[in-house]
Amino acid sequence: MSPRGRRPGGVDTRAAILDAARTEFADAGYDATSMRGIARRAEVDPALLHHYFGGKPQLFAAVMDIPVDPAALIGQVMQGPREELGSALVLIFLTVWDSPSGRERFQALIRSAVTHAEATRMLREFLVREIFGRILGQLYADGPAPTDVELRAGLAASQMVGLAMMRYIVEFPAVVQASRDELAGLVGPTIQRYLVP
Repeated sequence: MSPRGRRPGGVDTRAAILDAARTEFADAGYDATSMRGIARRAEVDPALLHHYFGGKPQLFAAVMDIPVDPAALIGQVMQGPREELGSALVLIFLTVWDSPSGRERFQALIRSAVTHAEATRMLREFLVREIFGRILGQLYADGPAPTDVELRAGLAASQMVGLAMMRYIVEFPAVVQASRDELAGLVGPTIQRYLVP
């Protein structure tokens, strides 16, 4: 049962959670935002956040209009052979963003990140912690991780964001016209070197 005075689950509850999360992420950044804080701001039971979104990464993806569940993305990448991880990551990344709606969402996301310090910080923390940090965490779950694991996560993220900037924002002709497989073959080894030294 929801605590007294809380908004019951309903049609506008999901929107209230998204509004509260957007404000919390902007105020505190990705790392410092808690699901309980978002629930308090939205005046809902914290269980509703998990009901609608699953967890903080999925809620952030919904707030930023990222058309993919980060856990599902990581799962797809980690299913393949370890020696092809970099290429698989590039291929999946491009598959998500290459659709017309994906391209529009990415353009909006990057333009927001470039013009608003809060959006930049949220995106940076999300990429390093929830995408590349998790991939590296799974890669080295059974053995010692490189001592510079955060640097490697940041460098891998910089390659992916740079590629996306050239393909979707700057629209550099050769990068726009290249196939996903071609880009995965060219950029994948660099990502591989960062993630699997």
